[in-house]
Amino acid sequence: MRALLEGRLDRAGTPLGQVVERGRTEERPEALLRSAAAALLLGDVDAARSGGARALAAARQLGSDALVPQALEYLAYAELRAGRHPQARTHAEEGLRTALRAGQRNTAAHHRAVLALAASIEEEPDVVAGHVTAALDTARRHGLAQAATLAQWAAARADLGRGRPFDAADRLGLLVLPGPGRGHFAVWRLAVPCFVEAAVLAGRHEDARTVLTDFADWAAFGADPQAAAQLARCHALLAPAEHADGLYRRALDRHDAAGGDFERARTILLYGKWLRRRRRPREARGRLGTALAGFERCGAGVWAAQARDELRALGAAPQGTDAAAPTRLGHLTPQQLRIARHVAEGATNREVALALGVSTRTVDYHLRKVFAALGVRSRLELARLVGQAEQAREVQGAREARRAGYQEKTGAQH
Repeated sequence: MRALLEGRLDRAGTPLGQVVERGRTEERPEALLRSAAAALLLGDVDAARSGGARALAAARQLGSDALVPQALEYLAYAELRAGRHPQARTHAEEGLRTALRAGQRNTAAHHRAVLALAASIEEEPDVVAGHVTAALDTARRHGLAQAATLAQWAAARADLGRGRPFDAADRLGLLVLPGPGRGHFAVWRLAVPCFVEAAVLAGRHEDARTVLTDFADWAAFGADPQAAAQLARCHALLAPAEHADGLYRRALDRHDAAGGDFERARTILLYGKWLRRRRRPREARGRLGTALAGFERCGAGVWAAQARDELRALGAAPQGTDAAAPTRLGHLTPQQLRIARHVAEGATNREVALALGVSTRTVDYHLRKVFAALGVRSRLELARLVGQAEQAREVQGAREARRAGYQEKTGAQH
């Protein structure tokens, strides 16, 4: 931990790895939580999820109300790092409720910060602002640097998604640029790609370049599966035209290896914008359509709106998922959509609760909301509606993939 605090990433890997390995044979929730924390610092998301889930099960078996919110916190962080925002939100909502019941205000602040970051990709500005305010209120009074950094990052990412790069760059500059006010060591590097994008849009190219050396070291350390792709994207944003195309393609190749719909869609969106500015409309349409489909798949409504605006600027009518069933599902919150999909697959409420790590009562509550929002009266009707929506999405995704492939091929011939 001290090596990480001092920025000596090369010395941190071995001792952290030993903590993760010891956790594989542990049964005590406290030890499992330490293992999950170490795994997160190493970027081993699978080990962090496993350690967090085992810690949660052990804490519940022991009846330890104090440890349940902490285990849910690590599970939420792991899902965020994997780019699975709906799952992170599910764990954080449950964690916030249990933390408040247990009187754990500090842990509640961490959960609010996660909820703010998850909501920052959606069309919920009031939700983001509410969680950010509550998290920062506790974090500043109690010196919670990690929760404060996450909350400030969430506010800035919401600004960036809504086309306010100057505000985003100002917020993020305080977190990532060198100086005494730099954010928490385990978080600020994760916010660098957002800062670089905002800074470039705001004309602060030198500030953007300032942080790339540190971020390159972070990517080489391997603690974030997305970092290599994000680094190539950052270089593309700062590169002259003759190099940017290749850098965007390199970033996409690295996204293919790392996975993660949201970050990949962000790179495709930026690439599509770049192609449009370079007067390559056929290639731009294909990329932007693919970005739109990716954002819709992961519930990133505010970023999907950016892709639609870019398509309209090209004179293309964004098709997205305009059929009746997908449109109706679009009215659900990410957590409600997750529950609806599980139920549509035939899961009972208890099975859904176990899969999502929440209580059966929580599933019951949200399922009633789902039925009301969709106007369905039975699980069979819900399954039919979800099936129609998923089929429409698959058809649209295949159409966009074919279009992107065709336009890439024809564009290369010019």
